Amino acid sequence: MQLPISTDKVATVIIRARKFDADMPDAGQGRELRAFIAALNEDEQAALTAILWIGRETFDASEFDEAFATARDEATTPTEDYLLGIPLLADYLEDGMNALGIDVEDEGEEAFPSV
Repeated sequence: MQLPISTDKVATVIIRARKFDADMPDAGQGRELRAFIAALNEDEQAALTAILWIGRETFDASEFDEAFATARDEATTPTEDYLLGIPLLADYLEDGMNALGIDVEDEGEEAFPSV
């Protein structure tokens, strides 16, 4: 399956979300992550949401297309606000990618060593 978002971008969100979770509030990580997600196009944002939903088992991996369509059709708040309001965002995204058969751990470390 070809995702509407690159593995590199998902890995970047995961890495930055882990830093955001570990950081002091208002120390900058949240603003950077929010800006990164806001800069993604609508399909990429919907894909992130769908991957999250698969990771927290709202949808099964085989239902990616349905999750993606639902994310596009039902978006009522900015995606960055929605995603940053979810505890364990990085874990859910990683679990979603794993469920889809995509390993982002090695990808992210190699593609973004300094993020």
